[in-house]
Amino acid sequence: MNEKALKVLEYDKIIGLLKAQAGSGMTRDAISELKPFSDPREIETALAETDEAVRLITYKGALPLGNFYDIRESVVLAEKGGTLTIRQLLHILYDIKVATAVKSYMKGDVPELPMIISQTELLETFASLADDLDRSIESEDMLSDNASVDLKNIRRNIVRQNEAIKNRINQIISRSDNQSMLQDSIVTVRDGRYVIPVKQEHRGKFPGIIHDQSSSGATLFIEPQVIVTMNNELRELEAEEKAEVERILAEFSSRVAEGASMLKNNLQIMLHLDFIMAKGKLANIQKAGYPRISADGVLELKKARHPLLDQSKAVPVDIILGEKYNVLVVTGPNTGGKTVTLKTAGLLSLMAQSGLHIPANDGSKIPVYEDVFADIGDEQSIEQSLSTFSSHMKNIVEIVDRASENTLVLLDELGAGTDPTEGAALAISILETLKAKGAKMMATTHYTELKKYALQTEGVENASMEFDVETLSPTYRLSIGIPGKSNAFEISRKLGLSEEIIERSRGLLEGGDIQFEAVLEAIESDRKAAREELEQARIEREEARSLKEEMDKRAERESARREKMINSAKEEARAIIADAKEVSETVREELKELDRLEDRSERNRRMDRSRKMIRDAAGRYKETIRIEENNDPVSLDDIKVGDRVKVLTIGQNGEVIALPDSRGEITVQVGIMKMKCKAENLKLIIDGTRKKKKPKPKTGKSTYAGLYRSKSVSVSPTINVQGQNLDDALANVAKYIDDAFMAHLSEVTIIHGRGEGILKNGIHSMLKKHPQVKSFRKGNFDEGGDGVTVVTLK
Repeated sequence: MNEKALKVLEYDKIIGLLKAQAGSGMTRDAISELKPFSDPREIETALAETDEAVRLITYKGALPLGNFYDIRESVVLAEKGGTLTIRQLLHILYDIKVATAVKSYMKGDVPELPMIISQTELLETFASLADDLDRSIESEDMLSDNASVDLKNIRRNIVRQNEAIKNRINQIISRSDNQSMLQDSIVTVRDGRYVIPVKQEHRGKFPGIIHDQSSSGATLFIEPQVIVTMNNELRELEAEEKAEVERILAEFSSRVAEGASMLKNNLQIMLHLDFIMAKGKLANIQKAGYPRISADGVLELKKARHPLLDQSKAVPVDIILGEKYNVLVVTGPNTGGKTVTLKTAGLLSLMAQSGLHIPANDGSKIPVYEDVFADIGDEQSIEQSLSTFSSHMKNIVEIVDRASENTLVLLDELGAGTDPTEGAALAISILETLKAKGAKMMATTHYTELKKYALQTEGVENASMEFDVETLSPTYRLSIGIPGKSNAFEISRKLGLSEEIIERSRGLLEGGDIQFEAVLEAIESDRKAAREELEQARIEREEARSLKEEMDKRAERESARREKMINSAKEEARAIIADAKEVSETVREELKELDRLEDRSERNRRMDRSRKMIRDAAGRYKETIRIEENNDPVSLDDIKVGDRVKVLTIGQNGEVIALPDSRGEITVQVGIMKMKCKAENLKLIIDGTRKKKKPKPKTGKSTYAGLYRSKSVSVSPTINVQGQNLDDALANVAKYIDDAFMAHLSEVTIIHGRGEGILKNGIHSMLKKHPQVKSFRKGNFDEGGDGVTVVTLK
């Protein structure tokens, strides 16, 4: 991959962000060497690993890897027969513990992660070696007494010998006849042996070995002859301790050598897992998506954001290249985001080819480029005495020479830095040459000639960075298919430049350029209008979807409520039947006993008790099975199939589906249930489409009296308009209010539901003006709350 492009596109900063997420120094060193891959299969694998890391981190958290150690040199030393230090063994123990923790972590509740799981399953835990090392090592330079039985015994003997020597010396210095010969009554150590500070003039009175003297020569440090043997024994014990420590370390080193290949394999697996976790952590931080590798060479970035910008402030852009066109000419104002857009396309391509997720929406596609070239920024070189234009040309010459069909070329301000006419012609020629080579290109420019070239040339497309003239600020949005218009006149006018100067400037432009700018202005205006309409359509579609979801939920709740009512009724019926059976059984047994009684008074008393038991049982369910009195029974001559009727025995409405049979019973459909009913248990519901035949009114009686009676019988105290559009609902509610008023109902309930409030607000507006309405309010909690309106009629 082109090193200059990596530098220009700031790929090294992405590497820096990735290194910051690694736990181990080894991993950070490995990340420093990361470069974009060119093999599609290698890229796919790396991206899939990153995706697994993201899913694991989101689901459970990152693997507990920490800052494990690079133990390769220690393991190699052990393989060669060398003895490892306690510190080296401690590092090996730490790495074994990390491997064990990772393996244990993945045995818990984790999602399906085939790549990560296959790696962690290969980790060796070295349980026996880890336990022995953990038991034997006390610190980086000290073995525990528990490292071996011999070491514990030797150290116990050393402690005892030290105590014996101290006690013997204390006896010497505490003797009164020795006080005058000693410089101080203290015991010190020289060359690992206990000595006493003796005055120079009393040297002959203290037999022993002189180990040192003071700087003045007045004091000699003498090891008394009586403890020389004891000191020798202590040194021998210390030598034994050192030999035992060496033996233990050599034994551990030998065990490390036996597992050398697996220990090194563990290290490589942990290094790879730490690298994968670093990629996953970075993806989470950047809210990055999983890019798909495009086999057809199409670059498609959806809502892409530059990874080095603040992700909460970066304006996302949509970029497509390589499908209907291979060259995209981007125009727009300075500081409008053209260069950032180029860098976004290039850097995200490099990231994806490195196996990193990219800050763009899922569904983005990136092809595998053999190379990426970029000529971006001020390339003026003082050292080489090259102007900006010359530096750019030097870079572009190299790009033209090396570009091929499967390369991405990013050119910023192509042709700038020289005469505009010549620069534009040169820019078009460069684009033509690279286009002929099949390279995929994005180029920014201010030249009108390049806009026209893109409009006229097949395989070349215009794009523009939007600019808000009202606020004199860029929006940073990229619009593909529309060249950007020059905003110099509009910006100058906003900043106060006189209209005379602006108009004179317009006159100096060529006629074709003025017409071209006018066309661009018209296109921009139409595009903004279309975008506003699209946004409005999106809002309305979202509202419709929300309303549909609300209606679906309401239907589910109603179905559940109906099911609950049916189940409750069944339970109640079963309870009534069970109670009735129990009462009847009790009464039956009582009657059997009565037959055997000869005492008439006792028989009458118990008979009365049985009657009372039956009356009490009936009274318990009197309210439950109360039947509404029918003042207006159905006439067998008037009833027709399809009539709506109320079945008084169960208090439910139904529809007549069969005329009276030979026994005069009418078949009625109530919900999913069919039942036979007597005419006296049915009441006809008049719904306005068919009026029940009434006998002619008697003389002196008003015909309105019958109408009032009919309304009072048939009008329900509630009306349900849920799911209706506003116009239909208003018409139905208005008719219902009139009917309720005629039926002398003082209070009625309108069920309109909650939803978006459209029905409720419209109905409330109508009720405020209705002449028959005295007042209205929203329902109480037990009445339906905001979903109903309770109306009081005049």
